[in-house]
Amino acid sequence: MFESLTDRLSAAFRSMTGRGRLSESNIREGLELVRQALLEADASVEVARDFVNSVQEKFLGAEVSRALNPTQQVLKIVNDELVALMGPVDPSIPKREPITTIMLCGLQGSGKTTTCGKLGRRLLNSGRKPMFVAADLQRPAAIDQLETLGGQLGVKVFVDRVSKDPVDVCKRALKEAKDAGVDVVILDTAGRLHIDDELMEQLQDVERKVQPDQVYFVVDAMTGQDAVNSAKAFNDALELDGVILTKLDGDARGGAALSVKAITGVPIKFVGVGETLEALEEFHPDRMASRMLGMGDIMTLIETAQEKFDQEELARQQERLDKGVFTLDDFRKQMRQASRLGSMTKIMGFIPGMGRLASMLGELNVDPDQEMRKVGGLIDSMTPEERRKPDIIDSRRKQRIAAGAGVDVARVNELLKMHQRMAGMVKSFSGGSMGDRARMLSQMTREATMNPFGGLGPVKKGSTGKRLTPKEREAQRKKLEKARRDKKRKK
Repeated sequence: MFESLTDRLSAAFRSMTGRGRLSESNIREGLELVRQALLEADASVEVARDFVNSVQEKFLGAEVSRALNPTQQVLKIVNDELVALMGPVDPSIPKREPITTIMLCGLQGSGKTTTCGKLGRRLLNSGRKPMFVAADLQRPAAIDQLETLGGQLGVKVFVDRVSKDPVDVCKRALKEAKDAGVDVVILDTAGRLHIDDELMEQLQDVERKVQPDQVYFVVDAMTGQDAVNSAKAFNDALELDGVILTKLDGDARGGAALSVKAITGVPIKFVGVGETLEALEEFHPDRMASRMLGMGDIMTLIETAQEKFDQEELARQQERLDKGVFTLDDFRKQMRQASRLGSMTKIMGFIPGMGRLASMLGELNVDPDQEMRKVGGLIDSMTPEERRKPDIIDSRRKQRIAAGAGVDVARVNELLKMHQRMAGMVKSFSGGSMGDRARMLSQMTREATMNPFGGLGPVKKGSTGKRLTPKEREAQRKKLEKARRDKKRKK
């Protein structure tokens, strides 16, 4: 997510790194790179210009903090301005008596009907009782899709395949919802391939006569500035309460997320980050700014962990941790829990300092998930006793384990050393909260992706275990970046 924007913003800040003092000229040069980054991210010219002017004004007028160097001060101001640009946002869905009515609108292909299902799932998980209304009478496939989603979730779907009047369908659906004890009705209205007068008149008619409590515009984030223009047109016609950006996980630029609120005044309420029904997140400007600046998003990682971890298994693991026990079997179970959060590349994107590494690994065709599978393969090559008691693994056993996993003995040694470090780490989190456990998993991800299989990060020198000096670390970073540039040129 936002890989292109993050890379360019990182380059802008690196251009200022190492300067003991930033002059007004230095600031202008660095912020010009920031402006270019925003424009290349498909943010509007107006947004990019106003954003850079605001950052420059605040930095030059700010009191110097002794706790931050000049570059850190610029970074903090940029972060604060990104949050202000995209916020404030209230991602909650209001409760109205007796029924909350939500109207979804948008162009065809934006993911509107799928988003209806995702919202329904969120409402079910929060203890509410939703109902879907198939108000897109232009496209029978949309009705079929909505019925399928309702069946998957166990949500009632109001369908009328005869009527041609969406207002009549919505009104009768609301009456049926009251009789069925439903407390939220989601209207899946018609879309078009482009904005036209007939579509807007129909949507305005539904809004005027049904009077929904919330109107959300669903739009594909990957369309960039077109998404912003569409949001403005729909808001002029309907007075939107929020925007839902879909396909944000595939958006390398981030222009829509940056510009929607600034141009339309309408906040982004939710973002779609995948095809599954659970892949809908509340939009938090502070977390999104952190991702854009390559600083991770631990809070979203924690919330995802709370939703997806096996609570019974966690309770059993916690009992063992409270006794100071952490075997390689436990490590394997932790890895399986972590896999519930998604791909390793996705998890690395949530962890501060790891997003850029994940991008670099991708450029070098290094797959973190494959590295984790190698770790699992090594553990699977051990006997149950060896997994319970790693201390008994002598040189002969190491040779057998390495042969079974198809690696050399040095990698077995690395795994055992990594386990020792993790054992200490896990004990330090003993008795902690779910948030502590998610943080622990993020640190385990660092260990497992950077250490055991040969130079994924600037931590070890070769397979000798010797730590790199700062000078060697910088040389290795430049080598990785050069390899990435060379690969791009070849393409």
